[in-house]
Amino acid sequence: MQKNITQINETEQQLEIILSAEEYGTEYNQELEEAKRTVQIKGFRKGHVPAGMIKKLIGPSIEASIAEKMASRHFAAIAEENKIKTAGRASIDGFSFDDDQLKIQLSYEIHPEFELKSFEDYSFTQPHYTITDEDVRNEINLILKGHGTLISVDEAATENDTIIGDVSKLDDAGEAEEGSTMENHHFNLEYLPEDNPFRKALIGKKAGENADVDTEPKDDATPVQHYRIAVKEVKRLELPELTDELVKEISGQRFETASDFTADVRIQLEQHFTMKSEEELLESISSKLIEENPVPAPKSMIASFSNMLVENAKRQMGGNFPKGFDSNQFALSLAPNAEKHARWLLISQKIAEMNSLTVTDDDIRAFAEKEAEKNPSISVEQAMNAYMSDEFRDYISDSILKDKVYEIIRSQVTITEEPTPIPAHKA
Repeated sequence: MQKNITQINETEQQLEIILSAEEYGTEYNQELEEAKRTVQIKGFRKGHVPAGMIKKLIGPSIEASIAEKMASRHFAAIAEENKIKTAGRASIDGFSFDDDQLKIQLSYEIHPEFELKSFEDYSFTQPHYTITDEDVRNEINLILKGHGTLISVDEAATENDTIIGDVSKLDDAGEAEEGSTMENHHFNLEYLPEDNPFRKALIGKKAGENADVDTEPKDDATPVQHYRIAVKEVKRLELPELTDELVKEISGQRFETASDFTADVRIQLEQHFTMKSEEELLESISSKLIEENPVPAPKSMIASFSNMLVENAKRQMGGNFPKGFDSNQFALSLAPNAEKHARWLLISQKIAEMNSLTVTDDDIRAFAEKEAEKNPSISVEQAMNAYMSDEFRDYISDSILKDKVYEIIRSQVTITEEPTPIPAHKA
């Protein structure tokens, strides 16, 4: 066997494999004999069609089959021998049977070779989220909203209130157009955007008052629309008192007292924002290393991440995109993010290689022990059996390796914690 490797660019190569008749002849003759046994041609008994006629009729399909088998057989060995890090599958560009030789031309993508810049002098700021008593109260109030009661108030509407009113479209003279009034329309001000003209006009209004609204035209061809809302009622959500009995109800008997429930809410907030802090630090680190190491990513790797992002978006929408959704345009919009993921994967793999990082069975067991601690219903051995299976082992190993890479980076850069209040949200 002969081989010729040609470097096309940083992420693409071509390979020519040249095989003698002795190297591919056995397989070729086997397929030819199989064809002779099975092909039936008028005028010949089955199994007695001359080999020359067989070659003339189905020779091209036999040659294509042999070329694919030989490429599959030899490509992996050549890649291993020449330390080629392939990205995706190789494709056959062409093949030819000449002078008792089989020549096969393959194209494939590779992981690019690059020198990783030292990151020891990099500095990062990591938010250290502080959870206050007010944050805990706000979180509890969000939970209690599902058990609250809307009551009418004789006060000016605030941004969290609901207004019930009759909406009329006005003509140029400021009079209600006939048949345009929509009665008892509910405006939940809390969920309207801050720049919504109806929200801005209704905040501060009381029952019995009117609010005039002029809509903003989308373009010069769209006229301004005029509306009047006759406010009939202002409703405000009254939250229940957090009692022990209510805690039992809303927690499904997990907690007996309001104090235990409150303590758990604080723990959940701390865990959530600790994870958020780590994610934000990792995002800063990956963005910096990607910026400093402009490594080209193979197209197949970018496509793989793009497909992953599209599928994640589908799952968030219930499994499918809405009718009329332009999925192709959406996929194009994700391309920069997919490329970023691919480049970070290459950089992470480089760091793992430079530091001889591997994942052992002991690492997987330690991972299983941590997961079992989080979920007492699963034993360590049950988790191990799942993680060591063909279905999950690669995924778990990849997760563990990423954590090891992250720890290598953390140990070599400067990280400064910055006290940060948690993002405000409406109670």
